[in-house]
Amino acid sequence: MSTSFKSLGLSPESLDAVRRARFASPTPIQAQAIPPALAGRDVIGCAITGTGKTAAYLLPLVERLAGERGPAGLVLAPTRELVLQIAEEAGFFGEPRGVTRAVVIGGTDMGAQVEALRQRPSLVLATPGRLADLLKAGVANLSAVRMLVLDEADRMLEMGFMPELSQILAALPRERQTLLFSATLGHNVTRFAQEVLRRPVRVEVTPSGTPAARAVQRLYEVEAAEKYPLLLSLLARDQLSALVFTRTRERAEKVQEVLKRAGHKTATIHADRTQGQRRQALEGFRRGQYRCLVATDIASRGLDVEDVGHVINFDLPHAPEDYVHRIGRTARAGASGRASTFVTARDEEAVHTIERIIRMSLPRAEVPREDAVFLEELEEFQAGKEDAEPAKYESRSEGTARGRHPAREAGRTHSRAATGGESNARRSGRQSEGQERRGKGLSRREAPGRGGSSTRGTAPRREREEAPRRERSIPPRRSEGVRDRDTARGARNPRGRKTGQEKSSPRGTRRPSGKGAGHQRGPPRGTGRSPRGHGGGGRRGR
Repeated sequence: MSTSFKSLGLSPESLDAVRRARFASPTPIQAQAIPPALAGRDVIGCAITGTGKTAAYLLPLVERLAGERGPAGLVLAPTRELVLQIAEEAGFFGEPRGVTRAVVIGGTDMGAQVEALRQRPSLVLATPGRLADLLKAGVANLSAVRMLVLDEADRMLEMGFMPELSQILAALPRERQTLLFSATLGHNVTRFAQEVLRRPVRVEVTPSGTPAARAVQRLYEVEAAEKYPLLLSLLARDQLSALVFTRTRERAEKVQEVLKRAGHKTATIHADRTQGQRRQALEGFRRGQYRCLVATDIASRGLDVEDVGHVINFDLPHAPEDYVHRIGRTARAGASGRASTFVTARDEEAVHTIERIIRMSLPRAEVPREDAVFLEELEEFQAGKEDAEPAKYESRSEGTARGRHPAREAGRTHSRAATGGESNARRSGRQSEGQERRGKGLSRREAPGRGGSSTRGTAPRREREEAPRRERSIPPRRSEGVRDRDTARGARNPRGRKTGQEKSSPRGTRRPSGKGAGHQRGPPRGTGRSPRGHGGGGRRGR
């Protein structure tokens, strides 16, 4: 006999909200997670994407926090979009019960969020970065929180939010209830749960890493130059909405440019877009204003968009576990969908890792190399590559004239032309050269779901896309004093033998001692100005 929501112990008010949401019967994760959550137990919930995990923890939250002022409940999620989606559902279930809420995310007015917290809402929904900033500023008080929810905890750990999570956990009471939900539960999440949860009830409806059952998966083995032709060829077969995932922000912009040129209405969503731009793109995709949405992994977790007919992995994700979340954007709530993945020879190891996680071999599909759309786009790509050749050789000659290594400059220009987007290549090249001149590393990148340009903690955030590789750094110039000593040594030792400290002493011999022994380092003390900072005998670069 099928389980009903009434048998789960929900109040008549919650049952009325369930009827308004048109939930016929609880999903397996809801049926198994709601009763222990209502009883106050800690819960670890694992189920595939699109099976109702959000309602599985929101219904107990609303039931236990009804009418309270707080904050008495806290929900943490990795990205702004996911927090906003959870807040929308929390309003649907909680407003009739008097559960007020405040949203704390990056990319929006911090002053308004501080004012919302001063109203003592029942529930706070936040990204870890912004909430940690408010705690550090002393404008957030979490001492009354009784229930904590960690949604997509594995993603938060992968993105490097552990320092912020530790700061938030330290501000919470030790006596609290903690609910942890995700589609994947790796070893890092298990260790984290052992430290944070107390004797949790483990609810694993499907094994961790199980993909959506109704998603028809296909793997296309292509050359790098065939990705764009294959993308347009697949889109020409039908009129299904398409969510295209890329690995970097630059690639997302390039894919959007190609799709728009082919006549497809397209929007992009990635970490460089403002919160307003991201919201407009997502809402336009939901309404059908755009057929295609090109995104980095910022959109792979928890976003509920109905009728996504086709998920296309233009690039493989940084973390193999994210493959499950990506294809989970289609075939949601019992619907069917397609998931196509493009791979090159360099992705072979990553494919094996994904297949090991999902415990199945991805079906290989034939690349439609005879398709008219494929051939047309491939010819256009090759023509653009040939047009870039004169610029490559011109750049090589300019590099030689400036004293640069011609082979290195040619390789760099070729890689820029192969990845497309000449303006992007110039921009990344200027950035790399500027960093080299300053002697600094790559710029710190902002994690998705966080506001401002500052980053916290030392662990890398996965939403930070790949930065261009740094060129070999130029060694610092040697000081004048060191150069003079080397010149003097060379004059006394024309055969290039080691002298001074570099030459070991023969056995049985003693080196002279005393103030006058050995080489004199720099000018004598007390004479003249200090060479430090003036290019004198100081030892810079050590």
